[in-house]
Order: sequence, then C-alpha cells, then structure tokens
Amino acid sequence: MILGIGTDLANIDRIQGTLDRFGDRFRNRVFTDIEQHKAERRADTAGTYAKRWAAKEACSKALGTGLRMGIAWRDMAVSNLDTGQPVMQVTGWAAERLATMTPDGHEAIIHVTLTDDHPWAQAFVVIEARPRQEGAAQP
Repeated sequence: MILGIGTDLANIDRIQGTLDRFGDRFRNRVFTDIEQHKAERRADTAGTYAKRWAAKEACSKALGTGLRMGIAWRDMAVSNLDTGQPVMQVTGWAAERLATMTPDGHEAIIHVTLTDDHPWAQAFVVIEARPRQEGAAQP
C-alpha cells in the first residue's frame, strides 16, 4: 500500500548561487557528510546537490509534513547502492513520523528516483508499506 508520494523540482542555478553565497554553512545545514562527499567528487557539484535537495523536499511531502513540524534537512539523506541506484534513509523526527504512518504488521520502504536536465533537478519519492513476512527478522 502507498503511504505517501512526494515530488520536487529544484533549479540547479539557484542551488549554485546558494552554494556560492553561503558555502559550508549551507552544505552543513542541509546535507549529510556522505551527501557532501558524493557531491564534491562530481563534475556537476551543484546538480548533485540540487537532486538531493529535491529528494529531501519530496520526502518531506511524502511524509505528509513538508519541512515544517520538526523535520530537519539532515533527517533525510540520499546515498547510492553499488549499482548507482539512489536510496533514502530517514533518522530523527522523519523516522518517527514514518513509524507513525506505518500500519502494524508492515514495514515502510522509501523509493526515490532522481533526474536532472540543466537547469532543473527533479526527485520523486514514494513511501510504500509492505506486510512483514512471517518469521522475518524485525529491525
């Protein structure tokens, strides 16, 4: 069952301007160390940050809160599997919100997809609840 859907569109040039203006203050407020490391290794640093910005916005919408109600930017983080597939992890208040949304006997799965075509970066997040398998290990 679908618990939430969120999308966001970010302007890469706007993110570049924010990086130019606020630098580490912006990076450290919004992005985890892993996200910063990934972005700083890429040729399109601003595009990488913009996709992750959009993913955080989309995730907060899928959680049904937007970036109000206590969710911090760094409570939502995008990393990549070895295949390159992006994955979203939530901690702090975002994880608490996800737990309250998830029906008993289910586990929440956060699906995320990212794309960009300068000057735009876009993210979609779908939060799914799957029934837990009998005998499966509990997190």
